[in-house]
Amino acid sequence: MLRIIRQKVGSGDVTVLLFKQSLQNQSQGSSRCLSRMAKESLLIRNLRHVRGFSHYAFPGVPVNSQPVRKVVGFSHDSPYQVWSRSFASQNGDLIDAVVPHMGESITDGTLASFLKKPGDTVRMDEPIAQIETDKVTIDVASPTAGVIQKFVAKEGDTVTPGTKIAVISTAEDVVTHVAPSEEISDKATTSPPVESEKVEKPQPKAEAIIKDKPILPPVPPLKTSATEPQLPPKDRERRVPMTRLRKRVASRLKDSQNTYAMLTTYNEVDMTNLMKLRSEYKDAFLEKHGVKLGFMSGFVKAGVSALQHQPIVNAVIDGEDIIYRDYIDISIAVGTPKGLVVPVIRNTDKMNFAEIEKEINTLAKKANEGTMSIDEMTGGTFTISNGGVYGSLLSMPIINPPQSAILGMHTIVQRPVGVNGSIVLRPMMFVALTYDHRLIDGREAVFFLRRVKDVIEDPQRLLLDI
Repeated sequence: MLRIIRQKVGSGDVTVLLFKQSLQNQSQGSSRCLSRMAKESLLIRNLRHVRGFSHYAFPGVPVNSQPVRKVVGFSHDSPYQVWSRSFASQNGDLIDAVVPHMGESITDGTLASFLKKPGDTVRMDEPIAQIETDKVTIDVASPTAGVIQKFVAKEGDTVTPGTKIAVISTAEDVVTHVAPSEEISDKATTSPPVESEKVEKPQPKAEAIIKDKPILPPVPPLKTSATEPQLPPKDRERRVPMTRLRKRVASRLKDSQNTYAMLTTYNEVDMTNLMKLRSEYKDAFLEKHGVKLGFMSGFVKAGVSALQHQPIVNAVIDGEDIIYRDYIDISIAVGTPKGLVVPVIRNTDKMNFAEIEKEINTLAKKANEGTMSIDEMTGGTFTISNGGVYGSLLSMPIINPPQSAILGMHTIVQRPVGVNGSIVLRPMMFVALTYDHRLIDGREAVFFLRRVKDVIEDPQRLLLDI
């Protein structure tokens, strides 16, 4: 005798099949039926990839449209052995992709864009989305290899570390279940996943969508657009939300103006000797070190020498104290399509020209690609900004908090200057030092800028340390 008991347990259905042996007058036919059912049960037990018994038809058990967890057993007085098996539910094959830790000083970010679409196959650690923070753009990597089931966040959402943004399926095969129907045969229920994907969308819904299309009038879109303000051509505007990076830059620069007593001093530098040095050794420099010799490394070394002669420029105010730094980490301002970033070159006082040029090239490349980390942008003690690459003749740079000064470079222009009583054309550059006048007096600022000028105009001073 076969009894089928269907119960609700937790979030899944449980079907219990009870086989009970007949009493002493058991017929031969019922015995054969009982034997056949036992064999079918044992056959399904050996199928390792079965996720639910609903994929296979039992006599008297309907085919369900959703996967269910089932337990098969026998009564205690049955001669057959009682067995059970745990089957993984769909939740066991789904892994959440969450926002990673974004740095000590960053608590949230904006979901800038998705790099994948639902249904795309991803590898482990492959980026699937980008988070834009106040300082850098961070990739959200897939925690496992699989297929993106869905996104649970939208572009533009503010997210924090640990926020779930996507669901990744790690199932080896994807089985699509259709609604119950009397026309479904046993062969259809055991069809491979590829065939089942073809019937993922029920036909009635598709027909409803097709039928609804002719009914939709084209008038509403026109009315919606008509209600929007139509500005004359000369007054047309576009409103675009500020990126988090731009908001951060604006906030820091305004805070700098509100906090510091900023003052700027200027000077001009004759670039003749540095340009001559670069022209004579650029080929040999490139051949030996694999990087071009530029002017920035010369100004970094000049800035290091000036900071060593005027350590107060490398210091910072903290409350009612002054913190002096015995190390020199110079920040280099880099303009990118997404905004201004300031990567840091560590321990520049211990680096030579080649090492500085290599580090500048590496950081500039990362800045333009948006792959710079938080650690590479924090901790600088002094900043150099080169507006000359854009053609700036003269400007007043703004201090990069929490630093106390910034050096501004500008474009090189041939100008007439007096040399040994004669007027000659020389390649000249204006340089500017903006400093916090609460900490740095004019005397130290002028001496600092004079040291930069002396080293650039006579690079041999660096070799002799004079």
